[in-house]
Amino acid sequence: MVGRKLAAKRIAASKVPIDFVGLDGQQIPLPNASCDTALSTYTLCTIPDPGRALAEVFRVLKPGGTFHFVEHGLAPDAEVVRKQHKYEPLNKRLAGGCHLTREHWALLEAAGFELDRRTAEYGKGPKPYAFHYIGMARKPA
Repeated sequence: MVGRKLAAKRIAASKVPIDFVGLDGQQIPLPNASCDTALSTYTLCTIPDPGRALAEVFRVLKPGGTFHFVEHGLAPDAEVVRKQHKYEPLNKRLAGGCHLTREHWALLEAAGFELDRRTAEYGKGPKPYAFHYIGMARKPA
């Protein structure tokens, strides 16, 4: 909500229409193939059923539409993964349900997306909490 307030002037001045759909993502009240682009930041790591949410994004995107995202997720290093699994139950309670162990590339591909751009890297902070998936996926045309 803070981000929306900060962006209000830019949105009002934008020549491109911007619509926010502030739901849990597992049921998006939009028609099939009605969106050019969707954006998700730290949602799939928190949402109860990311597969269902991605199926909804896929449904509402037009063929060739893009899905841009940044998410917390499963790291590639065995020792970090062990810690992620250990810390995840507490993290879910303290961080709004955020899962540290989701592998987003597999989730996106299972939903039917083609991954056009992908980066997976550690951000700042303790490694179990700082591994990020960043990218753009496309609904096939």
